[in-house]
Amino acid sequence: MAGSTGSSSFDLYRPAEEHDALREAVRGLAEAKIAPFAAAVDEEARFPQEALDALVGSDLHAIHVPEEYGGAGADALATVIVIEEVARVCASSSLIPAVNKLGSLPVVLSGGEELKRRYLTPLAAGDAMFSYCLSEPDAGSDAGGMKTRAVRDGDSYVLNGVKRWITNAGVSEYYTVMAVTDPDKRTKGISAFVVEKSDEGVSFGAPEKKLGIKGSPTREVYLDNVRIPADRIIGEEGTGFATAMKTLDHTRITIAAQALGIAQGALDYAKGYVQERKQFGKPIGDFQGVQFMLADMAMKLEAARQLTYAAAARSERVHQGSAKQDLTFFGAAAKCYASDAAMEITTDAVQLLGGYGYTRDYPLERMMRDAKITQIYEGTNQVQRIVMARNIP
Repeated sequence: MAGSTGSSSFDLYRPAEEHDALREAVRGLAEAKIAPFAAAVDEEARFPQEALDALVGSDLHAIHVPEEYGGAGADALATVIVIEEVARVCASSSLIPAVNKLGSLPVVLSGGEELKRRYLTPLAAGDAMFSYCLSEPDAGSDAGGMKTRAVRDGDSYVLNGVKRWITNAGVSEYYTVMAVTDPDKRTKGISAFVVEKSDEGVSFGAPEKKLGIKGSPTREVYLDNVRIPADRIIGEEGTGFATAMKTLDHTRITIAAQALGIAQGALDYAKGYVQERKQFGKPIGDFQGVQFMLADMAMKLEAARQLTYAAAARSERVHQGSAKQDLTFFGAAAKCYASDAAMEITTDAVQLLGGYGYTRDYPLERMMRDAKITQIYEGTNQVQRIVMARNIP
């Protein structure tokens, strides 16, 4: 927890006991009200409504929202813990708090006071979810190459374009949409807007048929002459791309948290299994080869956790107005390392169960499939390495 590393990076956090208590509460909630539905959510590829209801009922769906807008005002580490503990039992469900932060953070970082009150208040109350629309069919890693346009028309903007790979699309009420307002300025000609699901001209594609996180709908968002009031712009014209990048500095840490949770769930299950499964007259956990695998899994997981929590500390300091604290590097490093570790740990966990691990009768193949996306979204790990190389402290 916050005080366990001895690092001054954690000085700004509330006492570690509060984080420990939060972890205990979220784990209890997740095991009681989310875990029982995780397999069905995956098998049926349906939205985890039970998880949303449970998280909203406990005010854990968007704890990052500041208190002045009805939120808990939780720090970055608390948000990490919530996502981590939910992901431990159901990765799809962990995208509820994670994407609520991703979608709304541009408003928190750059929005005016009226915009914050209008959209953060219902988010905090659990009356709406928030999604983030950056990627496009021809603009993935090169987000600056987007084609979605927003044209000023009197007191309105008119948006046209397609956004792809949008998490929780169709379920969320609100969408932060990046669009080009001045095509001659490339990234400095991109602006950010809040679009509502009910706006005329907003529609959604069919849900993607994915390898993992099947309970979290991923769809295209179509913007067909969507006219919105000009006061729904987030910040000034031309600042949207900078806001998008600042947002990702903070929210890549939530993907690291998701990876931690998935990996922890896999390690916990595999550890229990090898203590019970017997071959050659004794538990397979008594064999040194198996012990070494578990040791490596636990070592990678703890290294990933420490890096993620250190990144969360920097995120909080930046949010509180301190110097940048190398957040860009640490956010990218946490996301990259934790997701690579999660892929390795879940793969090894499947191996430890042998043939059973390869079947849907056990949760590990789901965890392995879910882990894969953490290496891809919010910037592929290849892009994370580029980001790190450009921002080495």
